[in-house]
Amino acid sequence: MKFRIDRDALADAVAWTARTLPVRPPVPVLAGMHLVAGGEENSDRLKLSAFDYEVSAQVSTDIDVEEAGTALVSGRLLAEISRSLPPHPVEVTTDGAKVMLRCGSAKFTLLTMPVEDYPTLPEMPPAAGSVGSDEFAAAVGQVAIAAGKDDTIPMLTGVRVEIEGETVTLASTDRYRLAVRELHWKPERPDFSAVALVPARTLADTAKSLTAGAEVSIALGGTGGTGEGMIGFEGGGRRTTSRLLDGDFVKYRSLLPSEYAGLAEIQTAAFIEAVKRVSLVAERNTPVRLSFSQGEVVLEAGTGDEAQAVEALEASLEGEDIDIAFNPAFLLDGLSAIGSDVARLSFTTPTKPAVLTGKPPQDGENPNYRYLIMPVRLSG
Repeated sequence: MKFRIDRDALADAVAWTARTLPVRPPVPVLAGMHLVAGGEENSDRLKLSAFDYEVSAQVSTDIDVEEAGTALVSGRLLAEISRSLPPHPVEVTTDGAKVMLRCGSAKFTLLTMPVEDYPTLPEMPPAAGSVGSDEFAAAVGQVAIAAGKDDTIPMLTGVRVEIEGETVTLASTDRYRLAVRELHWKPERPDFSAVALVPARTLADTAKSLTAGAEVSIALGGTGGTGEGMIGFEGGGRRTTSRLLDGDFVKYRSLLPSEYAGLAEIQTAAFIEAVKRVSLVAERNTPVRLSFSQGEVVLEAGTGDEAQAVEALEASLEGEDIDIAFNPAFLLDGLSAIGSDVARLSFTTPTKPAVLTGKPPQDGENPNYRYLIMPVRLSG
């Protein structure tokens, strides 16, 4: 194998692929990054792959090939080396069981692993449709914040992806809050429908890393179709697959209230800053109390025996005065995700879930992002 490649192109491709490398590989070859230079299909391309049996990543980039070939080298070491190379073209050659990188006056020699022991990457499921990459990344970011971190309940660590025709609905919950986002996409077939539970961390990382291209293609087996148990994403010359999670997701639509007793509106930026300030005195797991009345909301944290904080903000209120309390970290997550300069908080009673949204769309439709948050019961 012998080829030349632009230094930045190599560093970028290696860094993206290395995200998938397992921290503690179950077998040594999974710590490797698979390089394929040239070949019949892509005579002037380098294909880099990584796989940990759960998630696969593959990227291809332009190179000048002198001699086609394949190699398997330590992915983390290659990532560190390519990131620190001087700004010159890189020449990569193999010599027996070694791979040499030359860049300017710098020269590195890496040992190879047995290519024949490397597992075959899973096939992409059938392409289901495409969506704008920036919108997809933003939508996934809004929803992934509410996914659980407890791996003992795998179902709660996922984002439920529901596809029905031109609408994709993303939902996640950790039992204390629920985030739901709807977005439009271009399906391959107008009647396409599918449901998948994707690990939230993988989905968020993937969506963020595929914004180089204008669109992301989503590959997913339809109801009863092929590609069962797998989802794929492709964009900007990068493709990744992930195994799906098993388990029945919460019937979340029944958790969203259909009517409310009150609605408050507050300027989002001022609300975020006030919650941050007031929660400085909130001990771990201590809520921030919100007292809504006509024209203002008073934020409080701490009790008589502890440090205390109080701050008042302008707020409009429809309905009766209400005192309600929330975990400040969960409240800040939701406020940061609504993507609107005005936060709308809809509630029924102080002990039932409230729903946080941004400004409603112009044509009176339901907001496409809703963040439901459980209140904390106030003693006394």
